[in-house]
Amino acid sequence: MLRTYKNEVPHAVLQCPVVLQPQPLITVIAISMASPPPPTLLPLLLLLLLLLLASTTPSSTATAGHDDDGPLTHIHLYVHETYTGQNATAAAVLQSPLGANTSSFGSIGVVDDEIRSGPDRSSALLGRYQGVFFGTSLELGKGYLSSISLVFTAGEYAGSTLSVEGPILGFTGTIERAVIGGTGKFRLARGYMLFKMISKPTPETDVNEVHLFVLMSRHAKHD
Repeated sequence: MLRTYKNEVPHAVLQCPVVLQPQPLITVIAISMASPPPPTLLPLLLLLLLLLLASTTPSSTATAGHDDDGPLTHIHLYVHETYTGQNATAAAVLQSPLGANTSSFGSIGVVDDEIRSGPDRSSALLGRYQGVFFGTSLELGKGYLSSISLVFTAGEYAGSTLSVEGPILGFTGTIERAVIGGTGKFRLARGYMLFKMISKPTPETDVNEVHLFVLMSRHAKHD
């Protein structure tokens, strides 16, 4: 006697103890244990059984979360900073209570640097690199916690921002920090940023090369 099941698993298939996981929208043809299947149906039932087993193999299951990610976006830009003078873009707000010349612990600094398309000061202005730095190390010049917003005002990402956070263990070499979110075209973004000083055009200024590697969700909506 033939019975048809939808979205459920029959008690027995071909009188064999084969355990099948439920599969939505798959029709399973089962044979009652009291009635053996006619010989002409055996090839068809065997084919259906093989198809069901193939559909439950690990290779057919997508890794959770990966389908939500868009392509990895690489953004290359330059941050220009000025330490002193009327046009300074960096400032020390608070010195360490342990002494400005002995420790960074408890110090606070802020920046409003320029984001440009190239290392030259005359290259296109794309936005601002704005953030705050908190001294977290008892040693001088080591151990800062940074919270940065890259605010794009021109170019492909005008009107959007990226949020970056992480530690700074020193100012030599490449500094890596995490991209934790964004707005506009960067809604639900995640990734990392590589930041490295590449030149000091004058004693009061420096140029930093930035590489951003950003994943954006396919489900994020923006204007």
